[in-house]
Amino acid sequence: MGDKLNRIFVDDTIGELERSRGNKPDREEWFLDQGLGLFIHWSLDSIIGSVISHWMIGANKEQIRKMYEVLPPLFDPVRFRPADWARLAATAGIRYSLFTTKHHSGFCMFETKTTPFNIMNTAFARDATKEIMAAFQAAGINTGIYFSPLDFNWCLNAGEELHFMTPEVIPANNPGLMEYNETQIRELFGKYGRIDTVFFDGPPANLKNVVWELNPDAVITRSEMPTPEIGLPDDIVPEPWEACYFMGNAWNYKSTNQAYMTGTEIINLLIEARAKGGNLVINVSPNHYGEIPHEQERLLQELGLFMFFCDEAIYGVRPWHIAGEENFFFTRKRGTDTVYAFNMHSPWRHGERRGLTIKNVRITPATEIEIVGQSGKVLEHHPEADTKTRFYQDENGLHIDAMRTYRPYSSRDWPNPVIFRITNAIKPNF
Repeated sequence: MGDKLNRIFVDDTIGELERSRGNKPDREEWFLDQGLGLFIHWSLDSIIGSVISHWMIGANKEQIRKMYEVLPPLFDPVRFRPADWARLAATAGIRYSLFTTKHHSGFCMFETKTTPFNIMNTAFARDATKEIMAAFQAAGINTGIYFSPLDFNWCLNAGEELHFMTPEVIPANNPGLMEYNETQIRELFGKYGRIDTVFFDGPPANLKNVVWELNPDAVITRSEMPTPEIGLPDDIVPEPWEACYFMGNAWNYKSTNQAYMTGTEIINLLIEARAKGGNLVINVSPNHYGEIPHEQERLLQELGLFMFFCDEAIYGVRPWHIAGEENFFFTRKRGTDTVYAFNMHSPWRHGERRGLTIKNVRITPATEIEIVGQSGKVLEHHPEADTKTRFYQDENGLHIDAMRTYRPYSSRDWPNPVIFRITNAIKPNF
């Protein structure tokens, strides 16, 4: 298991191998109960549709000048409606959010006294962070921040050549940058309501202690737990972690040359992450008008339809004794002996009866089994249908015979996994 953990940290864009273990254990349990988070990558360079911040490394003085002088007067997201973002997130089953308050460029998406390089000095001239946090909090979604301790703006002002994670640009070697970052963290925690989670994308130095001073219940993810980007571990990881994924091929808004995942692929990633003990954070990238692209909105809606029927198998769960077997992943409701078996062999047509065998779950005399999201008592238009779920155990495994009777789509097809709730389950005696 140690090799798997090391691989996850190596896969991080930025990771800190020495963790302070400062998150409260009960808050880490709370964090794992959430299951599904939303990343929001949005900054000044959404105007040009480039990679966020990283394009500045190696850029010549003219491009840097444009970042400071040309882009701010053009940034005016006239269709920015954060309440719409929050409602969409709630519909998708999102439990917590992470907004990029400051990416590596150093541009602050919030009002700050530390630098003029912030959103109040754009054509927009509104505190986007304040409005986003308020909207998500009003929608009942726990709010969090992404914050980069690396700061290209500060480094340029200090006369440093821009590099990524080299000694001369990291905060530990720049006392002025450390103080600058701390002031910004205090501003964020002082003005925007409760901040539940923090993602430090860079060496945080003392910033973690500042966060816990301001909110002892805050959960710090990156720098305190594995946070792999665009990759999942091979097996169950026995500590909190979250996987970070974009829907296409970029974190920031990209107007062209995007190749999006399907909704089923996102749902399958969520299931696998939960089966292996972690959370999934899926990213959206608002455009220069302040809108979540339609393609991303549609994918969140498909995810939301799955969560509408199946969220009990995603929230408040922990791994079973094994992540999965052929055609199945497993989760277990925390503190109970209820197991969820995700049948990954899809599609399964409405009204179709199937027989399946599960090898890594055993039943007891008190066990009940049903497909999550349905009563199992009625098949629409066929009141005479035998809809009962039957099951038995033998030396070859747990055999289930069931009919899918819930109907999310008019077409009666369902391309996404079907889940069995198995109560009073026990491990097999191999």
